[in-house]
Order: sequence, then structure tokens, then C-alpha cells
Amino acid sequence: MKQMCSVRQALTLVAAGLAMAGLPTAARASDAFSLTIANDGTVSTDDGHYTSGVTLRYDFTPAPEHWTQRVGRALPDELVQRTQRAEYRLAHRIYTPNDIETSALIERDRPYAGLMLGGVSLFDSQATAYGHTATDLHLDVGVVGPSSLADSIQQEVHRLVGSDRPQGWEHQLDDEAIVNLGLRRQWWQKAPFAGKQLASGPLVTAALGNLRTHAGIGYSVRFGDAARSIPSLAPSPSSSAGFLNESGVNWYAFAGVEGYYVAHNLLLDGNTFSSSHSVDRREWVGDVTAGFAVGWDAWQMRFAAVQRSREFHGQQDPDRFAALTLRTAL
Repeated sequence: MKQMCSVRQALTLVAAGLAMAGLPTAARASDAFSLTIANDGTVSTDDGHYTSGVTLRYDFTPAPEHWTQRVGRALPDELVQRTQRAEYRLAHRIYTPNDIETSALIERDRPYAGLMLGGVSLFDSQATAYGHTATDLHLDVGVVGPSSLADSIQQEVHRLVGSDRPQGWEHQLDDEAIVNLGLRRQWWQKAPFAGKQLASGPLVTAALGNLRTHAGIGYSVRFGDAARSIPSLAPSPSSSAGFLNESGVNWYAFAGVEGYYVAHNLLLDGNTFSSSHSVDRREWVGDVTAGFAVGWDAWQMRFAAVQRSREFHGQQDPDRFAALTLRTAL
């Protein structure tokens, strides 16, 4: 049922996302579309918290005079030296408490919230003596609240499949415009191993905005064919996780840990400018992730699963969810 909700979200985004093909990007063979469907039902029996999410992406190698290249050149070299890849995306996410069958406000569980975002990312990769440094910069704008249509999407899908209808959306967060900046940098060290590549290294992340403000550190390991990075999961907007050689059959497996200090999370703290449901957010949150990616010429599939520590006081269990990405080069 939750998978059907994600499909409905995907269909909603596809129509809008087709317009991205007409953006001034100087199309080339390395341009690609990808669709990511995230859902907690694939790795957990719970029906709540990060219930589902859909992201439609268009990533490309920008021409020398593309605006993303000009932005990259304007930024300090310590941040970005050159925009090697760029991405446009549309995202929709649904968050609910675990019990969606009661109409009463569940004060001890997270608020109902729908989130719709549009964003752009710049990706840079610089060679080092032992590997490379991958830098991702993100800007997201959008809205949280009834205008995201999350309540209508979830309730209609539940009605169509004859499932219990969510009863508590009247308690969702109010409409609020979102602007958020994000940074992710990872230092990869690479070495040949068993005929493949073994890569590992530390990473730092940061976000600033009224959706989420945090700082984090972590460490990742990847084994298989050479790749730019590894998949990221919400709250990270994106990562340049493609293979360096996109011909033939390629694969890699990965695992990682990451810890955050969270100074603000609108989805838990409630609306900034109006009174709304909120919970007592934890400041320290940790993730353990694992997954794999496979590619065959122009097609790629990535699967990533995460177990996230409790994000607020009163939360009974850690959250588990996963994301499946299908990508095809143009």
C-alpha cells in the first residue's frame, strides 16, 4: 500500500519533471534522468515517520558557460574549483506518526507533514595523492504544509486500495516556505583489491536553513568498480554516486556511519512563524547505512538502506527505511 502511495507521488512529479529536459543545459551523452523511491515498508513493518518519498533528478555535465559553471568559478577554490556535474531535482516526502488511524492529536509522536521541494546541486571532484575529494553543494526551495498535497495523496491512495484511511491530517504542519543550503565533502582514499577498487574515507556534512540546520561527520567504505561517491539518503538532498566508467557491467557495495548535531528540524520543531504540533527533538542523531549499485551501460540501479537513531524524546524505536534509484543516461 505504501509502495502504491510512492508510485502515485512519482506520477505526480513526472509530469512536472519532464519540463527539466528543456532547461538550457547543452545536452550531451552523459546527461541522465533518475527516479528515487524511498519507503520504510521495504525494511520495516512500521507505517509511520518517513512514510514515503519520491525524487526525480536530471543530472548533466554543464557546458563551460553554463550558469552552474559561473557559480562554481565565483565560489572560493577551497569550496569548489570547478562544477564537474550539476543536477536539477523535484522531491516530495510524507511524514506521519506511527498511528495514522486516530483523529486525535498524538502529542508524543512526530507531526504530520508533507514536503515538496525543487533544488539544484553542484558536484566537484579533485584528485589527491591517494584518491579524490568529492564536494556536493545543494540549494533547495519549496513548501511544507497542506500545499504539498501530501494529505490528499495519502488519503486517496488508501481509499483506492481499501486500506484504513489516515485520520489525523488536520494536525499537520501549516504552510511554510522552505529555503535550505547543504554541503557534503568526502575524502576518498582508493587502492586496488581483489581485482576491484577498495575506497574509504571520512566525510563532513552541513545544512543551513529553516527546514534543517545541522553539522555532521562520518566514514564510508566502498568496494567494487570505480565511482564518484555513494548514494545519500534524506536529509541529504543528493550525491554524485555514478560510476566513472558507464559502459559495460559495473557494481559496488558500500557501508557507512554518520553522526549529526541537529540545531533545527522544522519537521519535528514545528512551524517557525505559527503555532503547530511539535515534539522534543534530540540534538544528536546517528545513521548506519549500507547498500549496493549495479550498472549496465546507460542503466543503473542503486539501493540504500538506513537505520537512524531516535530523533525525538518519546520515540519508541529507531527508524528504518530504504531508497531505490533507477537511472538512465540520455
